[in-house]
Amino acid sequence: MSLFKDHFSAQAGDYRAFRPTYPDELAVVLADAAPARRLAWDVGCGNGQFSVALAGCFDAVHATDASAEQIAQAQAHGRVRYAVAPAEAGGLADGCCDLIVAAQAAHWFDLERFYAEVRRVAKPRAAVALVCYGLQQLDDPMLDAAVERFHNGTLGPYWPADRWKVVNGYRDLEFPFPELPAPPLAMEAVWSLPRLLGYMSTWSGVKAATRALARNPLEEFAEEVASLWGDHETERRIRWPLTVRLGRVG
Repeated sequence: MSLFKDHFSAQAGDYRAFRPTYPDELAVVLADAAPARRLAWDVGCGNGQFSVALAGCFDAVHATDASAEQIAQAQAHGRVRYAVAPAEAGGLADGCCDLIVAAQAAHWFDLERFYAEVRRVAKPRAAVALVCYGLQQLDDPMLDAAVERFHNGTLGPYWPADRWKVVNGYRDLEFPFPELPAPPLAMEAVWSLPRLLGYMSTWSGVKAATRALARNPLEEFAEEVASLWGDHETERRIRWPLTVRLGRVG
């Protein structure tokens, strides 16, 4: 029986269109921790946005996601091989990976089985990393407060339980590998209000709340935040600090 919790297939196109992108520095940091740069496995790759970044550092990237719809939206790249596969059975040979990384995905995994798969496919001293980002930070504290009220209050009852693992920066996740230091990193973007609302529309909490309430609570949030934002087309800088749990497979 599959344990895949599919919160994203129905919005795979929006996910590709609206999600922020990882900084190139993240791929470099992970590649520097790997014993070689032959093969990286991007687990739970979604639409492949980080897979392509990894391809700039590795000879080949094996990118997998349990959602066929997400893989169908993935960005093609000559060094990236996409496949539909769960995190717990990636379809790789024993001892082949220099890096195994899950970006914004590990909270959905059966971690015990995933870590067993990591140990199986890892080369000696391979690097393993769990990456996540939580709530965005805007350039105005009043906007930040409004977003936090919406995320924690309005949407609070509708988030999948695993969402709070992300909000907590994966601090409570088991990570049975000797940990390595990672520098502070963040995703950044400069967006208008409609662009931000497009991103927030991809949140699983928004989708669940819309189904439960028979209305989209994001519409009310948009009205609330519009007066704080000013001209809707004004672009504001937005940051998503990254949590990087980086380790070495023994």
